[in-house]
Amino acid sequence: MKQRHLAPTKGRILISEPFLNDSFFKRSAILLAENTEKGAMGFILNKPVGYSIHELINDFPEFDAQVYFGGPVESNSLFFIHTAPDLLGFSFEIEDGIYYGGNYDKVKDYASLGLLKPDQIRFFAGYSGWDTGQLDFEMEEDSWLIFERPQKLMEMKPESLWRELLKKSHSELAIWANYPDDPSLN
Repeated sequence: MKQRHLAPTKGRILISEPFLNDSFFKRSAILLAENTEKGAMGFILNKPVGYSIHELINDFPEFDAQVYFGGPVESNSLFFIHTAPDLLGFSFEIEDGIYYGGNYDKVKDYASLGLLKPDQIRFFAGYSGWDTGQLDFEMEEDSWLIFERPQKLMEMKPESLWRELLKKSHSELAIWANYPDDPSLN
């Protein structure tokens, strides 16, 4: 449920307001991986780029895991979140069983051996980042709604994530969850 009093802290989900008309963040759901006095970073969870990881990375074994556009910062770099810290080594816990980073070579090795499953990891091209005070300013401008992270986040369908969270907000904005992305195509 959306609560305006929630702070945009690590592990929470930001969803863009229905009328945010930004080419990168329109109808985005972002997992905040960090938010400190130096700035914030997160990953857009619901913008697949249309390729599996092995289709984009030449030496990656065949592995049926989609790559997502994580945000406009360092969009030529690969990032990942996962639920397998024991397999992937040095990782940072975002919150309650969701981790960021790890040993990339172990990711490839365990993926090829079938020990790492596609539903345990999500890959991102780039990330979303905010400088000091920038996210706070955007919150004041009502660009984002804040949600607690759903327990089964990694199991939720990315293509419906923004809509599902907005519907659960029980706010005056929930009605816009069913509004078409481009109403002129109706």
